[in-house]
Amino acid sequence: MSEIKNTSKPDVLTDITYRPATASDGVAVWRAVQQAGTLEVNTAYFYLIFCSDFSDTCLIAEHDGEIAGVLIGYHPPREPDTAFCWQIGIVPSWQGKGLGKRMLSAWLALPANNGVQWLTATVADDNLASDRLFQSFARDLNVTCSIQPHFTQALLQPGHRPEPLYRIGPIHSAR
Repeated sequence: MSEIKNTSKPDVLTDITYRPATASDGVAVWRAVQQAGTLEVNTAYFYLIFCSDFSDTCLIAEHDGEIAGVLIGYHPPREPDTAFCWQIGIVPSWQGKGLGKRMLSAWLALPANNGVQWLTATVADDNLASDRLFQSFARDLNVTCSIQPHFTQALLQPGHRPEPLYRIGPIHSAR
């Protein structure tokens, strides 16, 4: 597996290693999602499936062999030029340090995301941290971030907040 090392300006994040997930990461990813405290937690088996069947489009951020953050993503079958970020989670000791944007950049740099023109994600309408992350990432790339209704209340279980679709790009000229 190829590893992507952070080579940007020196700071606390220079010792982070970014790599695609592997099946052996499944349970650790499940634990990291639980630790993040901001994500809907699925079963450990669900994360095992993503870390094995979609390993090339899932990213692990590690520091000294420990997971600092995870990004679970895939390419929607009807949109091969799109990378969908389904979950991005940072363990508490790494939150607030800019790791989210670095993970998005490393994720787009994975070989599986070559040719991707659009980054998409759904974000609950009360999730200000994710809203800021994706809007800021688009600004840094100097591309648009359009937000449109997607998973409305009518489609979700009672009590779940609507999740509009964030569409960032085109990113081909931004990389």
